[in-house]
Amino acid sequence: MKTVLSALATTILFAHTALAGEPPPTAEANKTAIDLVQAHADYIWTLIAAALVFFMQAGFAMVEAGFTRAKNTINIMMKNLMDFSMGTLAFWAVGFGLMFGVSKTGLFGTSGFFLSDFSIGQDPWVLAFWMFQVVFAATAATIVSGAMAERTKFVGYLMYSVGISAIIYPIFGSWAWGSLYKGGGWLEGLGFIDFAGSTVVHSVGGWAALAGTMVLGPRLGKYNQDGSVRPILGHNIPLAALGVFILWLGWFGFNPGSTTAANKDIALIFVNTNLAAAAGAVLAMAASWLRFGKSEISMSLNGALAGLVAITSPCATVSPLSAVLIGAAAGVIVVYAVLFFDKLKIDDPVGAISVHGVCGAWGTLAAGIFNAGGTSLKIIGVQVLGIGACFIWVFPVAYLMFKLIAKTVGLRVSAEEELEGLDYVEHGGSAYPDFNVTSSSIIPASPTGGGPQHRAAIGRATTLHEAG
Repeated sequence: MKTVLSALATTILFAHTALAGEPPPTAEANKTAIDLVQAHADYIWTLIAAALVFFMQAGFAMVEAGFTRAKNTINIMMKNLMDFSMGTLAFWAVGFGLMFGVSKTGLFGTSGFFLSDFSIGQDPWVLAFWMFQVVFAATAATIVSGAMAERTKFVGYLMYSVGISAIIYPIFGSWAWGSLYKGGGWLEGLGFIDFAGSTVVHSVGGWAALAGTMVLGPRLGKYNQDGSVRPILGHNIPLAALGVFILWLGWFGFNPGSTTAANKDIALIFVNTNLAAAAGAVLAMAASWLRFGKSEISMSLNGALAGLVAITSPCATVSPLSAVLIGAAAGVIVVYAVLFFDKLKIDDPVGAISVHGVCGAWGTLAAGIFNAGGTSLKIIGVQVLGIGACFIWVFPVAYLMFKLIAKTVGLRVSAEEELEGLDYVEHGGSAYPDFNVTSSSIIPASPTGGGPQHRAAIGRATTLHEAG
């Protein structure tokens, strides 16, 4: 890439001077022209990557809506819209400064609030960098939406969106990524590897989701008294599958875009990202097939996402073979993590805790184990420290935040409102006005069990029947 840019810049400069009747450019002028073209290419690539990551917001919305019931679809869309909208303002006002401002302690930044580092006429790189970072902050925030779906008060969720975008995500991010702009975090100083955010973005969102679901409790009818699981079916699996493909596409901005530079390094990152996703999908399908006797679609979809989450940390520092192994392991891990949390009666409708929290931790550990530059107990130890620091910071703070919200404005809707559906109760509308939404019993699953959408015995789910 750099060679092409150099040739292009030199050609343009020679052509310009020839037409103007000026002497050939000096070596210094050539270098200046090359640097200018490279800088412009860096801006373009970073902003294109930011747009791809922003499009992931649509992917998350589709996945969450597809895996939940029709009567809550508007609520899912509103939460994903407000995650980004309120999160953008919170990150602009406070989060960016805490994450990337000047830091003397390595704990958080103290400058750059309200984008105060930029003024008209100055180098606008901070704007491109901020745009790329704000879409990452939105990703961390929206992970929680699916795990808390179908029983969360909208106003309580809005308060959470501000809290994670302004405080929780930026402070941990400053520990691991602070020097990317002005700061410098303590984890970063130890050599912590998290290139694009398996822990910084995904585990932060996953552990916040765990806290939220524990404070909320499970959906009505999800578990029997003996602890067995009742299936609450998602209303639109094709929509969920579309969301996964959108997220897969967006990850080609998420991981390669983290270079914030238009250079040849992005080729390896693209390949590793794709290989891990494919391996995750295949191994999740195989694991669910062996476990349930059927090739289960929701597990396979989450397997692709698990592979993507896991490779996010090591995408620039491992070989393609390692990427396959990392993604494959994530595909198996996510299947059994979903089953594990169900046994604990932690109701996560979309598997967000397993995909983002657990597989984010696995990917961060794998960055040390499979590091192409060599590994050691010290490197692995730092990775374990980073994983632990993330959980110790995010989970208690998020838990206290959700408890505070529950005690003040309220976090969970009433049983009557939950049964009626959040679309009408919270938003006064229906996502499917040409259809009647009714409840029906589900035929008991086979004794061997089923995936997160099809496990165990009799439950209640939403189905659509065309009006008339």
